[in-house]
Amino acid sequence: MTNGADAVLRSLEAEGVDVVFGIPGGAILPIYDALARGTSIHHVLARHEQGAGHMAEGYARASGRIGVAFATSGPGATNLVTPIADAWMDSTPLVCITGQVRSHLIGTDAFQECDITGITIPIVKHSWLVQDVAEIPAIIKAAFHVAGTGRCGPVLVDIPRDIQEALLEFTYPDVVDLPGWRPPKRVHARQVREAARQLAEAERPVLYVGGGVLNAHATDELLELAQAARLPVVTTLMAKSAFPETHELHFGWPGMHGPKWSNWAMNKCDVLVAVGSRFDDRVTGKLSAFAPGATVIHLDVDSAEIDKLRYADVPVVGPLKPVLAELTRELREVAVPGSTEPWLAQLREWREQFPLRYGNEGEMLKPQPVLEALQELTVGSDVVFTTGVGQHQMWAMQYLLCDRPRTFITSGGLGTMGYGIPAAIGAKAARPEATVVCVDGDGCFQMTCQELATSVLEDLPIVVVLVNNGSLGMVRQWQDMFFGERFSQIELTHHLPDYAALAEAYGARGFTVESDDELRPALEEALACGRTAVVDCRVDAREHCFPMIPAGASALQLVEYPDGQAVPA
Repeated sequence: MTNGADAVLRSLEAEGVDVVFGIPGGAILPIYDALARGTSIHHVLARHEQGAGHMAEGYARASGRIGVAFATSGPGATNLVTPIADAWMDSTPLVCITGQVRSHLIGTDAFQECDITGITIPIVKHSWLVQDVAEIPAIIKAAFHVAGTGRCGPVLVDIPRDIQEALLEFTYPDVVDLPGWRPPKRVHARQVREAARQLAEAERPVLYVGGGVLNAHATDELLELAQAARLPVVTTLMAKSAFPETHELHFGWPGMHGPKWSNWAMNKCDVLVAVGSRFDDRVTGKLSAFAPGATVIHLDVDSAEIDKLRYADVPVVGPLKPVLAELTRELREVAVPGSTEPWLAQLREWREQFPLRYGNEGEMLKPQPVLEALQELTVGSDVVFTTGVGQHQMWAMQYLLCDRPRTFITSGGLGTMGYGIPAAIGAKAARPEATVVCVDGDGCFQMTCQELATSVLEDLPIVVVLVNNGSLGMVRQWQDMFFGERFSQIELTHHLPDYAALAEAYGARGFTVESDDELRPALEEALACGRTAVVDCRVDAREHCFPMIPAGASALQLVEYPDGQAVPA
């Protein structure tokens, strides 16, 4: 006989889990006692449950496996809501296990009771409130299956304390018993043939690639498809690193802060192949004006995405790995060699004609050179980037080139400030041999900087490159451009806190950079020191992130960097 807490850990071990992230509390103490008695699973002690959840997300995104987070009941569980919502929006596979008050206390407003399964209904693929200890193995098996099959996403398992303490005869099931769960497994051959025909006849095709390609482990198949038919590839923020960004067929990133050539490629194409992407508003701008003349081929494992926002002339529902492989085989039969070369030449011309630009006026360090220097110092190395959310995130998208899958990890759909540091720690747990760099903003940093203690004490060293403009930069940009320069509640100051001193207080290395001359030496030392490090790069708050498509505008109404002092990047 074993108790429910031990059954949880043995079930996780059976699923191949090697690390979990969490914080103990009263309602989950039996599981933590089981951890203390011995397990092959390493537990990373976070400083906040939100940090634990983002660590599990970073682990999942860096490894391609399912991330696991623990939390106690009440505030512990509600602190996980933000990472659960983040995982839901970005289709990140996550299993969250929470403690709950004893079964007989549920519904009595007991201490630290909350209905976490009810709270998370809109943001999980499924949730379970365990009511019988004998159900634990089957529920954990089902949780991992649901999180990682079909369109990936988060699930929640809530376990009352008395269930954790109850006894059972433990056996772990070999198969999942979920009669209603039937994600697509096969490819519709006729639709794939029609997609191949449309692509073969196209003069200006574009592959519009989303994060679904990474979740499907289909990056090799994507590369093969693009090379087989010489198809240009544009990758969304969530798909950054899904296609080698130094490859001649990669033409940038679409949407609100994507380059002009990327947005023109998508909006002037005649056949748009959406691959694991969802026509997000930050990509399309004004939807009714998006790619107006294009025939749309939509490949996705989630049938709910087909026709949700943009009508698909050729819908193909199925797992992307076999879908892309089959499309490549069909296209090789019908494609006309060289037919896309004039279009590729046009895209190259636009890229040369409309380069990324930034300002060179004033004495303060500009943010873009920070990213350029980081790119130069890490090129060719085994590096994983994470980011927070805001201007620095968009500059990271523009200036950091990723050639290997799962090397750029960010919060896309929810846009969660504070994501970067804990996600970096999770990525380091997944990829201990890699250099993990978090590009963060000063606003984001102050939301989760306590997790530097986790990084130091758990020996999961990360390098935080802080693009410190002393303000909530993206909000400042919008107030400047669209609210008559009425700057409201965005000033954070460059110097409070002293980020380098704060890093040292957490046992990390701290560096302060205020000029171009100081930048490269500080980055080099931080990257080489082998310890957790924070490089505080104090940059000009007046610098805006361009290009930019104003909210509600069409993608072709993109605003470039103002003329004058701008120089090509």
